Amino acid sequence: MATTGKIGVTSENIFPVIKKFLYSEQEIFLRELVSNAVDATTKVKALARKGDLKEDLGDLTVRVNVDKDKKTITISDHGIGMTSEEVDKYINQIAFSSAGDFLEKYKDSIDAIIGHFGLGFYSAFMVSEKVDIITKSWQPDSKAVKWSCDGSPEYQMEETEKAERGTDIILHIDNDSAEYLEDAKIEGLLKKYCMFLPVPIAFGKIKEWKEDKYVDTDKDKVINDTEPLWTKKPSELKDEDYKNFYKKLYPSTFEDPLFNIHLNVDYPFTLTGILYFPKIRTNLEIQKNKIQLYCNQVYVTDNVEGIVPEFLTLLHGVLDSPDIPLNVSRSYLQSDSNVKKISNHITKKVADKLTDIFKNQREDLEKKWDDLRLFIQYGMLTNDKFYESAKDFFLYKNTEDKYFTLDEYKNIIKANQTDKNNTIIILYATNKEDQYSFISAAKEKGYDVLILDSAFDSHFINQVEQKNSDVRFMRVDSDTLDKLIRKEDAPKSTLTDTEKSDLSAVFNSQTPKNSNKNFTVEFDTLSADDMPVLITQSEFMRRMKDMGKMGGPESSFYNNLPDNLNLVVNENHPIVKSIIADAKSATAADVTKLEDELKPLKSDLESLEKLTKDKKEEEISTEEKTKKEELQKKISDLESKRKEVFEKYAGGNKLVKQLIDLALLANNMLRGEDLTKFVKRSVEFIGK
Repeated sequence: MATTGKIGVTSENIFPVIKKFLYSEQEIFLRELVSNAVDATTKVKALARKGDLKEDLGDLTVRVNVDKDKKTITISDHGIGMTSEEVDKYINQIAFSSAGDFLEKYKDSIDAIIGHFGLGFYSAFMVSEKVDIITKSWQPDSKAVKWSCDGSPEYQMEETEKAERGTDIILHIDNDSAEYLEDAKIEGLLKKYCMFLPVPIAFGKIKEWKEDKYVDTDKDKVINDTEPLWTKKPSELKDEDYKNFYKKLYPSTFEDPLFNIHLNVDYPFTLTGILYFPKIRTNLEIQKNKIQLYCNQVYVTDNVEGIVPEFLTLLHGVLDSPDIPLNVSRSYLQSDSNVKKISNHITKKVADKLTDIFKNQREDLEKKWDDLRLFIQYGMLTNDKFYESAKDFFLYKNTEDKYFTLDEYKNIIKANQTDKNNTIIILYATNKEDQYSFISAAKEKGYDVLILDSAFDSHFINQVEQKNSDVRFMRVDSDTLDKLIRKEDAPKSTLTDTEKSDLSAVFNSQTPKNSNKNFTVEFDTLSADDMPVLITQSEFMRRMKDMGKMGGPESSFYNNLPDNLNLVVNENHPIVKSIIADAKSATAADVTKLEDELKPLKSDLESLEKLTKDKKEEEISTEEKTKKEELQKKISDLESKRKEVFEKYAGGNKLVKQLIDLALLANNMLRGEDLTKFVKRSVEFIGK
């Protein structure tokens, strides 16, 4: 006789809550129900090993069937089954899980029990308007039971006929969830969530090509691998096994991983898995969410942030731990001590693996370093513990493609690249081709140059400088070499302040005016063999702008600033000297006339300033203030005219523009119309 009753819940609104909010994704219902079927199968195997089950185990395959006409999905197992009393206890009393009781009784012989929640079964109501359970217990002489519920707190339970032990869960799919009646949809979910469950999961039959079409055979199509690679001992596996498993995890990836780590921990927490180092280029977001998290071979998520440090989310592979529940939540991850221990352990294992490769297979590490570097830098920037481990194996590559640790490199360059303040200057370039002329000049002086061309390098060298006070990184084009590695006090300039002002007008007037670059003219007493004009950019400003591109707190400020460049004029170069001499000669008449007008004005201003020097502001008369303003304006106007004289001279002197364009060309800054004009002007010079 059928019985009816009410499910033991504290509120009649529990089902809408389950339907909408129990899990973050609706599709999770299939994982929960198949996991429960595997759980029941695992239990019956434990009973057999213990000797409590006398009958033959038979076929333990869990089967999933979709009937589109009846609008049902059925999950069937030949597991432990339930009596009517157990249905009442474990189904009608929500959140009263059977796993705890069973584990206590069979803890010495049980395999991993997946379900420890009690709410997993009720995920069925996320997609169903009605759910039936037909179950028969393993216990001798037990009667089969049918339980039905339409998603309200009321249920119906009665005896029924069922030939074999086990459980069938029949979901009557609601109209809003009709997509789950498509075979392709269910097969996709089974492959996503159940690919590595420890019991065979069958969905449909294997098809064969016969008479120009595919037909079903009588063989089950088993979709999962019951013994995935991470459940095996590393000593039993070869490199080829790890590579094949990687391709199984990521079938659309054609490149082999660089290295792998096989995890196998049983104390103080349980953790198994395999992590792979993929080739990492520049697009980090594409690389993330590639680690798959499992709980006793049940897929949980591929979003493992919080379980592993952020930088390790760039790795690929599998983690499996029963200490992380299936209904994982962000608040749980932040507070659970086991999760923190797992995170720290994985970080240590990664660092230990890389240290071991560095010590024993350095040549192999160097070959793969360019593909690993971005990942390791990311880890060092975001995890202090990893930085402390990685600093001893992190490699720097120079322009000769040779690799060094920081300590190795410091020992090599310190004799030649230590400045007068006893700081080791590490020169670097970001592009070997674009900065070739600067690299070449550095090498001519016996200096070595590193290549730092990753997206993280600006942040990274800041970090290294903070932790190593005896080194400073300078991009090879950020200043003249004598200033980059200052061995002694700077030699005095041969030009007066007035001459520098006049010549600044000459060179500044010919710098590009239609770009987002500002040029400041500087004069330096370089060697006569150095370039006549150089373009440099402050290391600080360039580094801040580079870091701003990565979206740091300084990004909004520095990204909006124009590039401030230095136009360094080598006053010792013969061509520059000839320009200086020619400028003086060509402008002498105009300059002399202006100076004759300026002298009495400056003299009067000087006298007036002496007269008012000791007076307070309110003691200076209106007449004196007016006179001072008039003198300053006349002087300013005459100085502007003087500047115009030199700008006019520069406009008629093609050599000035040619030198500036050569400097721009050396910095890969000369393009378009300006480049065309430069070429034509060069031809003119050659023809003279």
